[in-house]
Amino acid sequence: MSEKNKQLFGLLGQNIEYSFSRTYFSEKFKREQLNHCAYVNFDIPNIQEFKKLTKEPHLKGMNVTIPYKQEVMPFLDQIDTVAKEIGAVNTIVFHADGTTKGYNTDYIGFEQSIKPLCAEGIKKALVLGTGGASKAVVYCLEKMGIQTQYVSRKASAKAITYQMLTPEILNDHKLIVNCSPVGTFPNVHKKPNIDYSVLGKNHVLFDLIYNPEMTAFMEAGMQQGATVKNGHYMLIGQAEAAWKLWNS
Repeated sequence: MSEKNKQLFGLLGQNIEYSFSRTYFSEKFKREQLNHCAYVNFDIPNIQEFKKLTKEPHLKGMNVTIPYKQEVMPFLDQIDTVAKEIGAVNTIVFHADGTTKGYNTDYIGFEQSIKPLCAEGIKKALVLGTGGASKAVVYCLEKMGIQTQYVSRKASAKAITYQMLTPEILNDHKLIVNCSPVGTFPNVHKKPNIDYSVLGKNHVLFDLIYNPEMTAFMEAGMQQGATVKNGHYMLIGQAEAAWKLWNS
């Protein structure tokens, strides 16, 4: 590989050995014979380490995951207007002049995944979790005209708690999106604390988790006749949108 043409990409996060992104892009580069491209994990203990990473030669782009989607924003030279509105960045472009710009492609991947499932009957959604990914989900749903309600372990001006979820609220919100890490590998038997017995065939349960493929959250919804989907295609959608930004 010529050093001149070499292009480096990577994932910024913490404890990311499981990384979907590294596997996805490494396979993409091999399949499309992009031999000048490499993708690595930038697993850092705190966001202050980000400054050192920006000095990496040949660095063209980064994906960003937990817990840095919000924390990385003050370190960037520019932030795209949509990412600013969402309040989270999951894609960084490193320009030739040394400047950086943050974008959000999570909402693109989510929109591509959720639109086919949203029948006219879905007017309201519960969004479980309040992290960076949930902000992109809320942005997307509200753009689609679906009212959203955050659900969290702690009540706030924006969020109600799981204990506050009455059967009426669950019945009224036909779409439930799990943006929390509850149920991810290796804790595959855990699921968000909601009353699944209230759910029915008009509900849609979308889990941003993709490992395991069938989460306990999805399984519990399916047993009630609900439509379920995991985050695999959302991840592909956001990854391909990031790739376009890195090459635009």
